[in-house]
Order: sequence, then structure tokens, then C-alpha cells
Amino acid sequence: MIAFVRGRVATLGLTSAVLEVGGVGLELQCTPDTLAGLRTGTEATLPTSMVVREDSMTLFGFADEDEKQMFELVQTASGVGPKLAQAMLAVHRPETLRRAVAGDDVKTLTTVPGIGQKGAQRIILELRDRIGSPGQVSGHATAPSSRSLEWQGQVQAGLIGLGWSTKEADRAVADVAPEAEQMDTPDVARLLRSALRTLSKA
Repeated sequence: MIAFVRGRVATLGLTSAVLEVGGVGLELQCTPDTLAGLRTGTEATLPTSMVVREDSMTLFGFADEDEKQMFELVQTASGVGPKLAQAMLAVHRPETLRRAVAGDDVKTLTTVPGIGQKGAQRIILELRDRIGSPGQVSGHATAPSSRSLEWQGQVQAGLIGLGWSTKEADRAVADVAPEAEQMDTPDVARLLRSALRTLSKA
């Protein structure tokens, strides 16, 4: 599992960016907002999510952990794959999606190409209890700092890399959040072990 990519921006396209990492050019599929924040020739660090299919391996890059977590979360809804998830983030910011789901706002969701009335209703129904309220990040009770977002993303990526689903990983991250709050600096390895224990007990 590739949690993030750091390197020089080699090229920028309409839907992707190529970052040079150790002499290798990695192509990342990105939303327009993410691409707008990149400049050719400068160094960038992008949280990433890898989607593996039988005939392809696609790396998606994001402006921040909130966008990445929203990308992975919306895919837990029936009928939402990586392309549609990226389209949702291309049209709306994560906070707008949270507001739409929390407020049963079908109209906002149907502005995304590929989402119709029934699809929007299904997404709202399936994500309402997990997506979090407006002002929150990825379903957690409070809006975390950038440091807490970092450990959450790393623990989630580790769990998914070990075969757990995004939904299970999100639940485990939420379960160990109180433990993380007691640490001056979140210990990712310790938190990952704790998350694995909570999943094993489930």
C-alpha cells in the first residue's frame, strides 16, 4: 500500500500529474483542485490511494488526507467505484459532500456526472451514519489536526493493506482515537497494533 508520494512534479496533465520519485515517474490521477495546487519543477507530497484491478494498477493522488479518506469512504456505497468517487471530489469538496449526505441533499449529489436520483438516495442512505456531520472529518467526532489526520491515514492504510475493508479500517481508527489523544506524538505502530486487536475481537 502506497500511503503517500513525495517527489518533483515532472508533468501536469488535465486529469493527472507525474511525480519523479527516485528516478521513476509515478502517474497520479488527481482532481482539478489538486492539480491546481501543483507546479511543474517543484516538490510535492500527495496522500495516495491505490486501486488494483486484474488488468491495471491506478494510483490516485489527493490534496490532503481529508480528500483521500472521502475518496475511499464513498466507495463503500453500492455502485460507487474509483472513477465515480473521483468525479464526486472533482465537483464537490469533502465538506460539501458531508453537508449533502447529512442534509439529504439529493440535488447537490446529482450534479455529479454519473449520479442520478436513485443513486444519490442510495449514497445518502448508505453513508449517512459514516460520513460524519458538516465540520467533521471523515466521520470522526471532532475535526482533527493535521497531525492526527496523518496518523489516521497511516493506520487506515496499514489496515487496508493487511486486507481489512475501508469500513472496518475506519471503525478501528475511531476505536483507537481516544488512545491517540493521550499521546503527545501519535505512535503509529502502537496504534496500528491496537486497531488490529479491536478488529480481532469484533
